Amino acid sequence: MKPLETSRPVRLCRIVTVPITFETLYREQLTYLAHQGIDITLVSSPGVGLAAIAKSLNINYYPIPMARKAKPLRDLQALLTLVRLFKSKRFDLVHSSTPKAVLLTAIAGIIAQTPVRIHTFTGQVWVEMKGISREILRLCDWIIGHLNTQCYADSKSQRDFLVKERLVSASKIAVLGAGSVGGVDLERFKPKVFGEKSATAIRRELDISEQSFVILFVGRLTKDKGIRELVAAFLMLLSELKEIDLILVGPFEPERDPLPKEILEELSYNSRIHVVGFSEQPEKYMAAADVFCLPSYREGFGSVIVEAAAMGLPSVASRVTGLVDAVVHGETGLLVQPKDVDALKHALRRMLSSPKIRHQMGRSARRRAIRDFDSRAINQLVVEEYKKLATRPGIL
Repeated sequence: MKPLETSRPVRLCRIVTVPITFETLYREQLTYLAHQGIDITLVSSPGVGLAAIAKSLNINYYPIPMARKAKPLRDLQALLTLVRLFKSKRFDLVHSSTPKAVLLTAIAGIIAQTPVRIHTFTGQVWVEMKGISREILRLCDWIIGHLNTQCYADSKSQRDFLVKERLVSASKIAVLGAGSVGGVDLERFKPKVFGEKSATAIRRELDISEQSFVILFVGRLTKDKGIRELVAAFLMLLSELKEIDLILVGPFEPERDPLPKEILEELSYNSRIHVVGFSEQPEKYMAAADVFCLPSYREGFGSVIVEAAAMGLPSVASRVTGLVDAVVHGETGLLVQPKDVDALKHALRRMLSSPKIRHQMGRSARRRAIRDFDSRAINQLVVEEYKKLATRPGIL
């Protein structure tokens, strides 16, 4: 295949399973790519968000139904539609970022002879699974690693894990910069934007006193995010201290990973636990919090931690792949063993009992976010990778 003619822009197709991924993870990066002259086409399952983000950037989009779970007939239909799209548009690169989308994209790219097929790994769902489901999904990651011409991981520890597990060869997978899928928007996640007045307003809105110590979680409200352990640790602290509140920002996923009944009841009736649902402005809750907590069982990186860091928040997180890259233990936050309620409680108690340590870690976290995770720098690395790969034919 001939390399890209330098007189025309790189033709790129970005593919995810559901449109909210573009909105929550990639909006700023897509904006940057469009301004850099990349010819972008977006593909995901149908949804208002897909059309909205594509129109706001004046780029093409194609809604293709993709079920998150295995549905052979729908999957085959989606695959054939992708093949037709790839053949007609003759993209230089196709880049997928979520599990179902990547498998369909990799196979369709092979059939359509798309020269460069890229995937970004953002975590392994199968790590917490057992039995045949684990093996099937692990095999899918192996297939993905072999069918794509280039892979990326959003953290160094995840890259090392994938190589160690022999799912992707070391020569085929890289990490851009210090990690994350797109860094953090330092103009958006900035303490001065949401200052003391905003923090006070949020606390009043949620009926939280000015003296209360506030723990914040942002993400999916599921078991694998450690919500059970977080609620248990919080209740232990609440039995010892009265001035403490927990804010949970994010959606439930009752079909994919439901929380136990007793946890749901606690979330419903405990007046010191504030469930606010999905928010397009998690930064306003970060401004009102004292510490960020992500006790997840598995992560690819934990981008929300560096967003909180940019807001000057220290974090308490699990010592798992991905999060060990997002938190520097003892410097920008504290790491504890996953699923260990006592360890989580003690780490949160340490943050609560020592404002000096908490503030020092918060300042260090912000400095690191500015130094290592500025989205402008990471997005520029993405542009450079695309241009480099587009002028170097892939291996079919």
